[in-house]
Amino acid sequence: MTLEFANKLGLGTNKVGGHNLFDNLDEQDGYDLVRAALDAGINVIDTAFIYGVGRSEEIIGDVIQDYDRSKIIIATKGAQNPDKDLEPDNSPEFLVKTVEDSLKRLKTDYIDIFFIHFPDDDSDKLAAVEALDELKQAGKIRAIGVSNFSFDQLKEANATGKVDFDEDYYSLAHRDEEVERFAYLDENNIKFVPYFPLESGLLTGRYGADDREKFDRLDDAKFDQIIKGLDVVKEIAATHDASMTHVVLAWYMSHPSIGLVIPGARNAEQAKDLAKSLDVKLSDEEFKAIDEAFKA
Repeated sequence: MTLEFANKLGLGTNKVGGHNLFDNLDEQDGYDLVRAALDAGINVIDTAFIYGVGRSEEIIGDVIQDYDRSKIIIATKGAQNPDKDLEPDNSPEFLVKTVEDSLKRLKTDYIDIFFIHFPDDDSDKLAAVEALDELKQAGKIRAIGVSNFSFDQLKEANATGKVDFDEDYYSLAHRDEEVERFAYLDENNIKFVPYFPLESGLLTGRYGADDREKFDRLDDAKFDQIIKGLDVVKEIAATHDASMTHVVLAWYMSHPSIGLVIPGARNAEQAKDLAKSLDVKLSDEEFKAIDEAFKA
């Protein structure tokens, strides 16, 4: 994997044109959001076909025409087959078509990272990656990723060592992927990309002990641990004159196994605020303090 990143912070864009996922989205907000992120120093834009069934890619494609393409990392994801009610399809033929269609919507001649967004039930995962590798050799994509793959599916896909990125659910509040997956990723030079890094806002400091009922997916002991861990984050944030969100994102960016972190935003002001996390440089002691506070 030869991609070079100015920093590890990206922008998740499911709220850019994602009308099928969110109500009352304003497309102009989407355009302004992407521009604001790029202007603020966030040079990784993460999108997917399913965000607006292609609309997010189209908006991003419009915006990047006004920027130096060589300085932008575009990551997109595909797997949902419109001819099969948007069910996942990892067949080589469909993935090749998906990449070609994404290139047209993004108005670019290459995609920096293409992720197989979801696994299907029956396709050979190695054959899927080999098809993407042919596109990589042709210069149409620069790196290959998988997303939402089980550990066994990841190993199958990477049997010939051609997977560059692995994207899955992970946060300081949900660290299951560390058990065995991170060791495999490190051994195979695969970088991890967490989604839901702010745990639906829980890790921003917006919520407290009285909001227990809003996070019923967490048991009582885990919720209590997270609330206590946030006290550590709050103390560190104060020393950096930063928000808790900025410190949490800085922790991910400091993690050696994490290649990118891609928090989402809804408008330009939120994008500008996310970019402030680039100014937070955690010491080794601060990184370890946060790590220990949230460990199971």
